[in-house]
Amino acid sequence: MYAVVAFQGFQYRVSPDDRIQVPCYKAEVGDSVTLSDVLLVGGGDEVLIGRPTVAGAHVAAEVVSHLRGKKIIVAKYKKRKAYRRRNGYRSDLTELRILDINVGSGRVAKPIAKETEGGE
Repeated sequence: MYAVVAFQGFQYRVSPDDRIQVPCYKAEVGDSVTLSDVLLVGGGDEVLIGRPTVAGAHVAAEVVSHLRGKKIIVAKYKKRKAYRRRNGYRSDLTELRILDINVGSGRVAKPIAKETEGGE
């Protein structure tokens, strides 16, 4: 089973026991986090698409660590002007481990009905 969740302005495809890196989230290591903006839940032949989110679905995650991302180099250059600037930064990240994907109480994902083409 997998899900697509929206968290802090980004979308992630997650499965149980996956580890994802998200922008710095203020929580202590070991805290549990609930991702409630579930856009899609899929598993096998069944897919449940939310409009915009799947009602009652949520993803449980745990904060594993806080870390810093890879260094990004930013360079500026103007030809024939002797203008060169070089700068870099590293993003602060939080690593989450996905524990479980809950579709909701008693809800079963149903296949998507295919729309007919042209049909007039």
